Amino acid sequence: MGERPEAQDTGCWNEDKLGVTGCKRCPELVESRNRIVDGVGPGDADLLFVGEAPGANEDDGGEPFVGRSGEVLDEHLRDVGLSRTDVRITNCVRCRPSENRDPSAKERSNCRPYLDREIAAVGPELVVALGKVPAEILLGRSVAVTAEAGEIEEIAVAGETRRVLLCLHPAATLYDPNQRDLFADTISTATEYAGDGGQSTLGEW
Repeated sequence: MGERPEAQDTGCWNEDKLGVTGCKRCPELVESRNRIVDGVGPGDADLLFVGEAPGANEDDGGEPFVGRSGEVLDEHLRDVGLSRTDVRITNCVRCRPSENRDPSAKERSNCRPYLDREIAAVGPELVVALGKVPAEILLGRSVAVTAEAGEIEEIAVAGETRRVLLCLHPAATLYDPNQRDLFADTISTATEYAGDGGQSTLGEW
C-alpha cells in the first residue's frame, strides 16, 4: 500500500473552497502561472479524477482538463451516463509549468499535501489517476500506465485507505486512436467501483 509523504505546512489550504490561496512554494511556477488552478466538482463526489498539472487552457480558464483532453474526458463520461458536474477533477500540481514542461520532483512534493487534503475532504469512493505521472505520484512507484490501466491499488491518505484506479491520460487517445477502447473500458470500470457498496449509483436519474 502506498504511503503519503511526510506532512508539510498546508497554511495556504482553504478548507471551505477545497482550494489553495496565495501559495508561493515554487518560485518558477509562481512566475509562469496566471492563476492557481484548483479542483472543480462536488465536494463529496464519489469519483475524483487526478491529472498532472494545468496546461495553457487550464491556466487561462482556471479549471482543470479543458481543451481537447477535457473534451475526450467529457465524452467518455457521457458514454457512462455522467457529466463533468457529477465528478470532481483536480491535478497533482496546481500551477502551470512554463512551456508545459513536466513538474519537477520538488514541485510535485510541494503540492502533494494539497492533493492529500483534497482527497481527505472529498472522501471519494475511487481516485482515478489520469496518466503516468499522477499514478506515480499517488502510488509512489514507477508505473507502466498502458500495461496497468484498469488496475486498482490502495493507498493511505490522512489515515484512511483510498482506492486508486490507473487510467490513461485522455490525450493518449488523441495521439493513438487505438487506445480509445482501453480508455473507455477504464472509465467504465470507475463507475463500477463508485457508489454505495462498490456498486455505482452515479448517473441514475
